[in-house]
Amino acid sequence: MRERPLSVIQDDLVDYEKAMERMAELVGERQQDARSDTLWLLSHPAVYTVGRRTPTEHLPDPARGIAVLTTGRGGQLTYHGPGQLVGYLIVKLGDDEGIVDYVREVELRLVDGLSALGVPAERRDTPPGSELLTGVWTRETGRKIASIGMRQSRGVTSHGFALNVDGDLDPWHWAIPCGMPEVDMTSVTREGSPAGMDEVRAAMAAAFEAR
Repeated sequence: MRERPLSVIQDDLVDYEKAMERMAELVGERQQDARSDTLWLLSHPAVYTVGRRTPTEHLPDPARGIAVLTTGRGGQLTYHGPGQLVGYLIVKLGDDEGIVDYVREVELRLVDGLSALGVPAERRDTPPGSELLTGVWTRETGRKIASIGMRQSRGVTSHGFALNVDGDLDPWHWAIPCGMPEVDMTSVTREGSPAGMDEVRAAMAAAFEAR
């Protein structure tokens, strides 16, 4: 992983659609070199977001009362809610670097941050013909703890990761996350770490900032 000096923006709960508007502004600024590479840490009120490939049968029952929004990132259905740390990465890629390369870097930095919190984790390679295993899994229990969905536009990345910290995991069971009916979503709390949101924020900021 190469060094990437990052500026970090810290927010608490931000409406998803308002966050998308602000993220588009940040991407435009980075494309014009009006800002440095940026990590925006925040959380969202309860919402499902779906990528372009998400099948209708993977969506939750509308009776659950949680909005479903279409997003421009890669990947399939993801849940966001309080107690989850979202990290949007607005990063200018190198000339020899693609979005898949950067997603792998994001996975490894999440693994580093989780290790600092006492949660051994790993990224996984996707077997031929299988649903993409993008994201991060716990080593000891084999559960998925972080989801990643990103895109690039004119060489600058947007969207990022969603790491479950201490929020309600039930909404994950009301839909098919990540295109994988069998996936068992977990959180930092469920894996036995005492770290709260503030500590997780600090660990992730440190993992993504250049040392």
